[in-house]
Amino acid sequence: MDRLEAPQIEALQRLQSILGPHDTDFVVGVLESVAWDVQKATDLLFDNEEVAATRTTAVSQLDSSTAVSQFELEDSSLPTPTRHPHPGRGSPRSSWNLLWSLLAVPLHLVSGVLRFLFGILRIPIPSLPFMTTSYPSLRSGPSDSRSITQRWVQELEEETGACSSKRSMPNAVSTGFEAGPSTTTRHTYPPAAVEDNPKILPDFFDGSYEDVIDICQKEGRVACVILVSAEHDDDAEFKRSTLTDAAFVKVLLDNDFIVWGGDIRDKAAWDASQKLQATTYPFVAFLALQPRRHAGSSNSAPVVTILSRHQGRTATTSATLIEHLNTQLLPRVSPFLVRFKTALQDRDRDRRIREEQDRAFRETARRDREAIEARMRQEKEEEERARKHAEEMMRKQENSERQRQQAGIRMEWRKWIRKHLLLPEARGLRLAIKLPGNGRVVRSFPSSATLTSLYAFADSQLIPSTCPPEDDPSQAPEGTVDSIPRLDSYIQNQTAGHAWWGFTLASAYPRREFRWKANTLLTQIGVTNGEQIVMEFITGHKPSGEHDSDDEYESESD
Repeated sequence: MDRLEAPQIEALQRLQSILGPHDTDFVVGVLESVAWDVQKATDLLFDNEEVAATRTTAVSQLDSSTAVSQFELEDSSLPTPTRHPHPGRGSPRSSWNLLWSLLAVPLHLVSGVLRFLFGILRIPIPSLPFMTTSYPSLRSGPSDSRSITQRWVQELEEETGACSSKRSMPNAVSTGFEAGPSTTTRHTYPPAAVEDNPKILPDFFDGSYEDVIDICQKEGRVACVILVSAEHDDDAEFKRSTLTDAAFVKVLLDNDFIVWGGDIRDKAAWDASQKLQATTYPFVAFLALQPRRHAGSSNSAPVVTILSRHQGRTATTSATLIEHLNTQLLPRVSPFLVRFKTALQDRDRDRRIREEQDRAFRETARRDREAIEARMRQEKEEEERARKHAEEMMRKQENSERQRQQAGIRMEWRKWIRKHLLLPEARGLRLAIKLPGNGRVVRSFPSSATLTSLYAFADSQLIPSTCPPEDDPSQAPEGTVDSIPRLDSYIQNQTAGHAWWGFTLASAYPRREFRWKANTLLTQIGVTNGEQIVMEFITGHKPSGEHDSDDEYESESD
């Protein structure tokens, strides 16, 4: 009490005034489990019978084994059933029951240890009073339906010593109608399974109850909903005899039932029991898609229907359920379900055909688009090649024109040099000049002759014979040149330099190249009397009309 705050103490006093004298720690524990909400704690302990009574509707109770009623998918559209007290929770508990609940805690611990040992040894758990749970509230544990169902199936295996059919039949194969993708695994029942392991449980679906209804709606399968209460005397016998009956499990598997179940101590199973109007346990219900009754239109969509309810130990024996399924339920619902699954198959086939057609159309469109793009790229590349070729031809034409112009100016220089700058012959250096081709000239130069004089004479020898000396120009093509020194200055100002001449002079043997230099005497570069000089064109400067020759140089004697 000292650790409680004022609002918590007030809530504790209010609940104690309703319950009467009870153990304070127990009442505090209940309030802590509901976040100190007095109303929720009262509903939890008393099951809120007074509120439930006001919601009771006039729903006639049908026969427990053959009742058939319409079951809508939306919970809000269901008739509100009479809310029955949670098993093990009656009207306000007496002090003796609360005391027994506290004293039973050690026994429950012993029960948990025995369950664990029997589960390991695969021994069926005996039905002893202290081995059943009698908590006054829903069980704590996982909140998702998958984990709750898996826990319940594991408890079933521990209690019955049986295995789930999906684990005991690894070679199971698909069977039944398969119209569209299924959310659950389907198995056939091999004959050897009964002899090898008679303890087999149904293949429980581990989703939620709403998922089961959805599968029935979409796949046209029959659902078997199994609800039990561990606090009922017939619970253990039902689990050991009915749920592990090989013939019953075989019927469920062969007819592709979707099986779902749980203990009503868990919220998911408790909610399902209220929707299915279960009053006695064990409880088994079969549901399937059926046409609407009294539908105004023949095109009305079918609805999931509760085909039958089976409550109590007598109505839920394996023999009773098998006979009901084989003689009544399956013959009644199979024709419609076969038509429904056939329609599903037709729709699925049409869907696959449409998808294949769409895929083929997309593939054709893709190939056409790629072909068009490839053609466009090819045309663009051809246009680019044509443009580059035209530019190259234009550039060559411009270069050729420029070279012709330069060659014309250069020829005018040769003619002008021949008329105005050639030195007259004089005794001094007698040189033989081997011209490109078969030409060879001999010329005597004074000892004071420069390298420019030698280059000028050799250059004048490149004038075609069709150009007589009398037609030579009287003025230089460019600049004011009237002597050899001025010609040296003009050439030095040109960016070409030595290349302005377009050729190089060299001695025949041993070969020595005489590159042009301004104001350089022949004697300074080692030119001697009687030496044979060879004219060699510089690449790209060969005058038009000249041709190469393979003739050997002529000796001085020649």
